[in-house]
Amino acid sequence: MSHPIIRPARADEYDEIGRIWMESWVSSGLGETSDFLLANLRARIRRETEDGWSLFVADDDGTIAAMLALHLPKLYLDMLFVAPAYQGQSLGRQLLGFTRTQMPDEMSLRCIRENEKAWRWYEREGFVFEKEEVEPSNGFMMKYYRWRRQRPAG
Repeated sequence: MSHPIIRPARADEYDEIGRIWMESWVSSGLGETSDFLLANLRARIRRETEDGWSLFVADDDGTIAAMLALHLPKLYLDMLFVAPAYQGQSLGRQLLGFTRTQMPDEMSLRCIRENEKAWRWYEREGFVFEKEEVEPSNGFMMKYYRWRRQRPAG
C-alpha cells in the first residue's frame, strides 16, 4: 500500500464512499451487504453533508481506501470506516491523527457495543468510555467515548 492522501470528499464520490462504508460495516460482522443498505448509506451521506458533516476520504492514487465524517462544530467524530482491503495497515490511525488536527483539544464519538474491535481500538487510542445508551433510530446499544488532549503537567 502506498500512503493514501486524506482530502475532502467530492460530491461525485458519494456513491463510492457509500460502497466503502457498507463493505467496512459488513466486515465488522454486524450487517450483510444489500442494495437496500447501500441505498440508505448513500442517501445518508448526502443528507449528513447538507446537515454539517465534513466528509473526507483516504485517496490511494485514485482508489478510495477509507471515509471519515466529522461534525466539527459539535467536536464529533461521526464515522471512520476503512475499506476491507486496507484494514490492518494503520490507515485508521492515520485518519485519527488527521482528525486530531481538525479537533486538537477534544472530540467525542460513539460505537455500537457489539463492534468490540472498534471500541477496543478507540480505547487504545486514548478515548475514555462515558456511557452506554440505546440509539432510538436503529435500536443498537451504543458506547459513547470522549478524547481530550493531555496537557503537560506543571
